Amino acid sequence: MNRIVKLIGAAAFAAILLPSLASAQAWPQRQIKAIVPFPAGGGTDLIGRLYAKHLSDLLGQQVYIENIGGANGSIGVQAVMRAEPDGYTIGVFSDGPMIVNPALYPKNPYQTLRDFVPVAMLNRFPSMLTAHPATGIKTVADLLRVAREKPGTLNYGSGGIGNFSHMGLELLAQQTKINIVHVPYRGIGPSTQAVLAGDVQLLYNNVTTSLTHVRAGKTNGLAIGEAKRLPGLPDIPTIAETVPGYEFSAWIGIYAPAKTPPAVVERLTKATSDFLQLDSVKKYFADQFITASYKNPKEFSDYIKSELVKWDKVVKDAKLQVQ
Repeated sequence: MNRIVKLIGAAAFAAILLPSLASAQAWPQRQIKAIVPFPAGGGTDLIGRLYAKHLSDLLGQQVYIENIGGANGSIGVQAVMRAEPDGYTIGVFSDGPMIVNPALYPKNPYQTLRDFVPVAMLNRFPSMLTAHPATGIKTVADLLRVAREKPGTLNYGSGGIGNFSHMGLELLAQQTKINIVHVPYRGIGPSTQAVLAGDVQLLYNNVTTSLTHVRAGKTNGLAIGEAKRLPGLPDIPTIAETVPGYEFSAWIGIYAPAKTPPAVVERLTKATSDFLQLDSVKKYFADQFITASYKNPKEFSDYIKSELVKWDKVVKDAKLQVQ
């Protein structure tokens, strides 16, 4: 009798499970919305649009971008969190909203590893530390010397509190015990204009944008934030060559709402891996000094855990908080 009861129970469980499995295996059957939590035109948006274009071909259904900006990415992230976990709404998120916001906002409305499934990490945006030529600062060593001789006299622009351009120099200041002044702007565009005009002395920005102004002689390129020199820029040192252990660049990952079927996540993960293997994507990344940095769900989750710990400490040590 017990065996019969167990068989009936197993059959009932299978009857419940099979429709969801069949649905996952058939995914996708309609268009997919990919939310970028920032306005159009930024680095996350550009990668998101490239990803959506090729993902449409890889999955056989249209993938389109919806930009939902606000609150350092928080508004768009929450839109994905509240979406049906069916694979038809996904997020193309940079590190800021997922790693810095939980530490920066006392009442952050989401938890990265509770409310989302990390599908795959996509890429890193190697960044460059630059200085206005009038400062005479040409190396990281120069920067540290000036900052120590005249504490609080050097200032740096950023795209806003918690932006990668802010956290990159906050991390440097903490690791080297220097006193430099943060001047937040409403976006990385205005902060770039500020360093070009000499309104601020320093800026930490992506390599592609920074290099344009360095080559034009409008700023001095000091170093990049990657652990190793970039193959395309072998003559530009890393910050770590002067400050051992320093490493920071913004990155982008793909997320789905919590409880998205594992089969859907698996297919989306594979498609993301395939995307990074496309020759056209490799060429675009090389041309723009973007680094492919694929991580599968387990690797990505482990990386997120370590990043949450790292940046929680940086934010707390800096006594940063946004209401």
